[in-house]
Amino acid sequence: MTIRTWAGACAVAACALLGAPAGASAQNYPDRPVRMLIAFSPAGAIDILGRLIAQKLSELWGQQVVVENRPGGGGNIGAASAAASPPDGYTLHFGAQTLGTNVTLSPTTAFHPVTSFEPIMLVSTALEVFMVANATPFNSVKEVVDYAKAHPGKLNYASVGIGTSAHLATVLFSDVVGIRMQHIPYSQMSQSYADIFSGRTEIWFTTAGGSLPHVRSGKVRALAVNGPTRSKLLPELPTMIELGINMKDESSWYGFFAPKGTPKAIIDKVNRDLQTVIDSPDMRERELQLGYRFIGGSPNKLAEHLKAEIAKWEQLAQKGSFK
Repeated sequence: MTIRTWAGACAVAACALLGAPAGASAQNYPDRPVRMLIAFSPAGAIDILGRLIAQKLSELWGQQVVVENRPGGGGNIGAASAAASPPDGYTLHFGAQTLGTNVTLSPTTAFHPVTSFEPIMLVSTALEVFMVANATPFNSVKEVVDYAKAHPGKLNYASVGIGTSAHLATVLFSDVVGIRMQHIPYSQMSQSYADIFSGRTEIWFTTAGGSLPHVRSGKVRALAVNGPTRSKLLPELPTMIELGINMKDESSWYGFFAPKGTPKAIIDKVNRDLQTVIDSPDMRERELQLGYRFIGGSPNKLAEHLKAEIAKWEQLAQKGSFK
């Protein structure tokens, strides 16, 4: 073999070796534990669903999927950590609607939801329940609206931070019905519970996952739900649409992302396996029990949803709806 031929063979071999890790990692993925990063505290709606999915993926892959909660900054801290992780498929970000709102409400230079991530799947939305404190006299959504119109800014509503489900649902509701209420953001869910149960905060419009036990125990009074149809969890409650309040789809949504540059073969595999998980009979049963609405579909579906969400909340901000 001549020196030139030997050099050429080495070059071909080097290229093959350089190309092997991406192809091999996609083909054998995952061959070690995967981290699922959630940018919110445990026990919320996204955390409950994320842990269910992590368990199912662990069983499907034969590798542990470890949930890591990284709360703070209205979701920005956890999302920034995920975006800065190696793009090898071993960090997945289970993100929420804050990825669509924080561009406007809590902008950061640490990441951008469109350019810093590869979308994988829009997994679900979550049932939202409109509730009032038992200490209030309200027995219908109309009574709340009438009072709020007569007393602008007097009613308080709870959330666990800017851009979270309760904040967004109430902002959208207030915009649609033409009222103004005072936002009380709490740093911990336990703090918001205490004030809602005592009546110091009157309005709570949040996901069913964390609120349903308190509705059923009678600690709060539920008046309506938001979503396309009545919920089997609370069939006696009307939808906002039935009440003439068109909020369209639920404000709370959850989707999987990976750091930008993650190989497409891995993105496609995770997408396929997530679809298998949410289509399984036991997950469909949990969907009904916990108030989720599974969506699924292609990575592009999530990409388009995210862009539409960013535009929607930018428009509401321009209208002054968050003041």
